Amino acid sequence: MIHIGMQIEQELRRQGRSVSWFAKALYCDRTNVYKIFRKQSLDSELLLRISVILSCDFFRFYTDSLRNHPRL
Repeated sequence: MIHIGMQIEQELRRQGRSVSWFAKALYCDRTNVYKIFRKQSLDSELLLRISVILSCDFFRFYTDSLRNHPRL
């Protein structure tokens, strides 16, 4: 199972960006960013905004999972 919030937090840290910077880019409070980090799934529009802000395709975690699914 994909925990997208954890993936977002790891990418933010990898880029050396602060939670404050990310919150400002998302137009939200830092507390909301920490809530995002705890979420296992996110609304696709929010995930798209985050992907653009961090220049990272977070949808790939889902497409990779789909490609590797045994039923396909």
